[in-house]
Amino acid sequence: MLAYLKGRLDALRAREQEPEQKNVPLTGQLLEDLISLRSQYHNSSDFLCREVELGGVRVALLMIEGMVNLQTFSELLLEPLLNHDFGSAARGEDIHRFVQEQSVLAADMVEVYTCQEVFRFIMSGFVVLLIDGIPSGTAFGIQGFNFRSVSEPSGEVNERGSREGFTEPLRINMSMVRRRLKSPALRFELMNLGSASQTDICLIYMTDKVDSRLLREVRRKLRRIRTEVVLTSGYIQPFLEGRPWSMFSDVGTTERPDTLAAKVMEGRICILVDGTPFALITPYLFSENFQSLDDYAHRAYYATFIRFIKYLSFTIAILLPALYVAVGTFHPELLPHALLFNIAAAEEVTPFPLMAEALIIHLLYEIMREAGLRLPRPIGHAVSIVGALVIGDAAVTAGLIGSPMILVVAMTAIASFVVPSLYEPVAVLRLVFILAGGLAGLYGVALACMLVLVNVSSLNSFGAPYMAPISPFSLSAMRDTFIRASFTRLQKRTARLQDLKGVDMDR
Repeated sequence: MLAYLKGRLDALRAREQEPEQKNVPLTGQLLEDLISLRSQYHNSSDFLCREVELGGVRVALLMIEGMVNLQTFSELLLEPLLNHDFGSAARGEDIHRFVQEQSVLAADMVEVYTCQEVFRFIMSGFVVLLIDGIPSGTAFGIQGFNFRSVSEPSGEVNERGSREGFTEPLRINMSMVRRRLKSPALRFELMNLGSASQTDICLIYMTDKVDSRLLREVRRKLRRIRTEVVLTSGYIQPFLEGRPWSMFSDVGTTERPDTLAAKVMEGRICILVDGTPFALITPYLFSENFQSLDDYAHRAYYATFIRFIKYLSFTIAILLPALYVAVGTFHPELLPHALLFNIAAAEEVTPFPLMAEALIIHLLYEIMREAGLRLPRPIGHAVSIVGALVIGDAAVTAGLIGSPMILVVAMTAIASFVVPSLYEPVAVLRLVFILAGGLAGLYGVALACMLVLVNVSSLNSFGAPYMAPISPFSLSAMRDTFIRASFTRLQKRTARLQDLKGVDMDR
């Protein structure tokens, strides 16, 4: 026990001392600064240092291999510095004044004063200029690393909207949002998370729409994150959720810049994470899982019809297998006689009860789905064909699974993909409801429904009820919840999150 406590104490001391060792200020002595930088970077092979002499003053250009556009670096930075006549008796102050006040060597120029800032900028594709005698450096934004081009988002496909989706570099994603909202009220706020990854994240909000209390609380939660690496938006999503013990998340995701623009116009805060094409939306409401950009491109009556289809599919995906198991096991008198005889004939040749059949076939389906998702696409298609033709047909032919159960699973699987953002809770709740229906019949299904409703209704994200505007009910907000009113009605009142009934940011 004492050894364990001593180890924990040493780890905490090392963690406290580590930022102090990295956050060493630049001294202005070029040789000492380069030695300090090389020692902290452990002489990594991708660290490039180009030392040149300008008017008798030694300067150093620092960069990371593969992160800088070499042609732009040569034309916009290196050639102007080498071709400018600084004189034979130039001082470091003269070069620094030329760089800061008498030239435009890059559109993005930042002063850095510590070794930690130098590392953070050169690892983001900047070139840092150090001048002998100047206790600071100048970072030039000349990024040139390779990245995936802007393409259509794979998870949020639409018919009549934009085909652009977020990509991995943060700055490109910011520009796509700015193109859609050309308002000075749109603000981008950069932060840095991860002691080792130093990942850039960006808070996006409208200064005239967002509630100041919401913004202050989101900043506080982000600053309290103590993690070494942030590789995707999923690393910070749990820190923004209101209640951890729930299958539903009150933080939404999107990979579409137009969807993000619509959310910030409602007073939300969106978060972009460098290196991932998915943005976070907070707070996020349950009803927004059933909305898509195509709802606002189609006619109002058709968009309303599609929303009813989505709500119905969500209900089928969760309850259909459980209702089939519950009715077939405990309440067969509720079925029509012809259907009851067919189900009884199919189950007579199967060795397992209905609940076991449902659990087995759904677990097999999840296994096949995961295999098809993780494998390369050609092999993934082969897995789906094998699962559908071989396993399904063979299970029915061998008498292991009844044919009505295969039909139920197929309908459930198709319905679960209608609302893809809710697939995770649907996949787990489906099994929970099957157990409840198989053990207690319709009473168990009803009890499970009540527990889920209580849990969902108790969710509250930054003072916004997750079930708003359904609970608490708001009649005026129904024009864009279960139905989608025409734009002639929607434009009469701008919808903001803090104006919904039940929203209390002071909570």
